[in-house]
This record gives sequence, C-alpha cells and structure tokens, in this order.
Amino acid sequence: MNLALHIILETPPANVVFGLQRGSGNDYQTVQVQTGNSGDLIFDFTVETKGDKGKDELPDFKGPFVQGPRLGRFIYLDIGSYAKQTESPVGGRMKIPLTGVTWETISKLNEITGLQTRVPGTGKNGGPNYATVKSFLGWSVKTI
Repeated sequence: MNLALHIILETPPANVVFGLQRGSGNDYQTVQVQTGNSGDLIFDFTVETKGDKGKDELPDFKGPFVQGPRLGRFIYLDIGSYAKQTESPVGGRMKIPLTGVTWETISKLNEITGLQTRVPGTGKNGGPNYATVKSFLGWSVKTI
C-alpha cells in the first residue's frame, strides 16, 4: 500500500534552500527544492507500507525517500549546501522520524487521506533546524 505523506516545515529561515532527499549515501537527489521566505514550506510524497499486520507489531516503510533501519525509519530534508544551494553558509539535514505510525492508524486511511506532520524549520539560534526534530509531535491523518 502506498502511503501519502505531507510535511509542513514551519517558517524556516529566509533565503535558505530546503529539499526532500531521494536516495541515500552519495547517490541521492534533492527534489521539491524550495527557498525559505516567511511562510511554511510543504513537501508531499509517498512511501510504501510493508509488513504483515498479523505478524509485525508495527508497519515498516520503504521507497526512495525512506532512510534508516527497520523500526527506526525516517525522512531527510536537505538544507543549504546539502540541498545543492551553491555558496551557502549553511549545510546539513533534518531528520523526520516515521515513528508513531501504527497498523491502527493505517487502517483509518483510504485513497484520499494520508499522514501529515508539522516540524519547526528554525532552530534556537535562528538558523535552520538540523538533526532529528526535537519534540516531534508525530503524524496525524489528513485529507490529501
């Protein structure tokens, strides 16, 4: 089953490029590239749900946007130079966990719904928010 995901990156710093990472290691592309302006940035994509509800406690995910080990999967947003913003003074990644998604949550979805999360785009120092999102609020059902 394909699962639609919707990430809202809340008010990231202006003039910094952000993008969704497709692939891993040195063999990746940054897609849906957007520049922070004064509003939120939106990233929409799909991942594949895998596993057996009868055997696996939690679903697993795969696809070109999925990173990390089973039960520790996540999505990367590339920032600045990592998002191919040449001559950027900043560079790194934001890690958005795919935790908290249960079989029960997936059973509530249909062809017009998906999961949504909101993450802060700006860190305490006023620059981009890097690494694993702190105080991650999780994923909720959203009509796509």
